Amino acid sequence: MTDATPTSAELIRLTDRHTAHNYAPLPVVLHRAEGIWAFDLEGHRYLDCISAYSSLNQGHRHRRIISALIAQAGRLTLGSRAVHNDRLGPFLEKLARLAAFDVVLPMNTGAEAVETAIKLARKWGYCRKAVPRDRARIVVCRNNFHGRTTTIVGFSTDAQYHNDFGPYGPGFDVVDFDDIDALRRAIRPETVAFLVEPIQAEAGIIVPREGYLKAARHICREANVLLMLDEIQTGLGRTGRLFAYEHEENAVPDVLILGKALGGGVYPVSAVLAHRHLMDVFVPGDHGSTFGGNPLAAAVADAALDVIIEEDLPQRAQRMGDKLLAGIKSINSDKLKAIRGRGLLLGLEVGDGSGTAHDLALRLLGHGVLTKDTHRQVLRLAPPLVIDDEAIEWLIDKLGTVLS
Repeated sequence: MTDATPTSAELIRLTDRHTAHNYAPLPVVLHRAEGIWAFDLEGHRYLDCISAYSSLNQGHRHRRIISALIAQAGRLTLGSRAVHNDRLGPFLEKLARLAAFDVVLPMNTGAEAVETAIKLARKWGYCRKAVPRDRARIVVCRNNFHGRTTTIVGFSTDAQYHNDFGPYGPGFDVVDFDDIDALRRAIRPETVAFLVEPIQAEAGIIVPREGYLKAARHICREANVLLMLDEIQTGLGRTGRLFAYEHEENAVPDVLILGKALGGGVYPVSAVLAHRHLMDVFVPGDHGSTFGGNPLAAAVADAALDVIIEEDLPQRAQRMGDKLLAGIKSINSDKLKAIRGRGLLLGLEVGDGSGTAHDLALRLLGHGVLTKDTHRQVLRLAPPLVIDDEAIEWLIDKLGTVLS
């Protein structure tokens, strides 16, 4: 690199030279962003339909969230849970009230929250259900994505996530997603929990049949098994409800796992929610995190929740998602094999003879749209929930140009 301002190409080469090659990013270097739009170094504008994998439900740099971040950073950023701080309690109370749970255990990343839920389920199984020590089992779904820690990839069925990172710990039983009979057969006396995503996002935006979560809720209750819903990507308005499980009646989980948009697009915040009789299996020293529940995170998440509720982003996601879905369906294209999703979490499956979804993402990049492929043939469309009618129409036009 020279002393002059580096170009996008130079920065891409620099990053490639000094980073582990565990990502394959689009060939674009973002420089700034506002709302639904991101800009590269050369000033080109892009509609962000990746949204940092649903972390940007409130849009880039929402003024209320940024103001909360700056104000708190000027007072207190970190103290650890060894002491109290004046921001954590109000945030926990707000989130617990919104989600109708008693207790919130704050963490940082989604994977940490899933690990927390696994520990909670196992200890509950030993202390309350009287499962023999070290015999607890958790049912998970094929093609799941709950994070990338060694525990989690140990029960992944995706070869790239799973292979060559073992040995793995035991205690997980894999069943097909959206197969309620398979869930029923998998439950045994040692089963303590069923961990599931309401929509399998990374698997290709797979939406289960109506009634699946309700039936899972019933089976788990009958068997004295915890229903644990991973709403890290689907929660906080993304699917047209505050939580995706609310699309069904009587599907309330025992444990709710949140992350991504809880941090408002500026700070990592995650949380595990449950009622007091479950969460009280944890005692001081059982679990923790240096940064979990820090005052900066609490201030940001508090503002992030206010934006979601006061701007009615779940309802907006439903309305904009319906419009986007109708627009895509109106496109005359033989490239599309299927369109799936809810709200502003849509997956466009590309036919095998029409190239890959990555090819499509690159073409859309040239038209000012940031998208990303998943599982080779599925293109994810998940813009910030603050998107408006004009931008939806613009996006439909660009999709029509590329797909037709």
